[in-house]
Amino acid sequence: MHTRSHPAWAIVSAFLIGFLFAVGLVISGMTQPDKVRGFLNVGGIIAPAHFGAWDASLAFVMAGAVLVTLFGFSWWAKRAHRPMLALEFILPRRTDIDAQLITGSVLFGIGWGIAGYCPGPALASILTGGMPVGVFVLAMIASMSITKKTLGTK
Repeated sequence: MHTRSHPAWAIVSAFLIGFLFAVGLVISGMTQPDKVRGFLNVGGIIAPAHFGAWDASLAFVMAGAVLVTLFGFSWWAKRAHRPMLALEFILPRRTDIDAQLITGSVLFGIGWGIAGYCPGPALASILTGGMPVGVFVLAMIASMSITKKTLGTK
């Protein structure tokens, strides 16, 4: 059986990539809710005395991630006809911006700002974050389930 389609290889590679991603989130500070809230506190750019200071450090983390992804995908796409660990590239087919997308994005941003977690950092913090992370992850799973049943999404 070809390595690209072998289920065990897919599981091992998914675990290793997820682990590397989690380590990056921890090292960068993305798993620290106060640091994330400090970054999302854009009012601190204009009026730090009123809103508190803005923490720009995560902007560098995100810019670094975008650059690595941009150059990595560009480099790979020019040299490969298919991905390394899959049979084909799977690209999104929808390009429209509708009310559902905007509503979901707004709710995601509000939740991220309130909790200081988004799904990746929450899962990376599940063993060390205590009760707040556990509650966040349970609420996240419940809301995914409700959304799937309500909207019929995958």
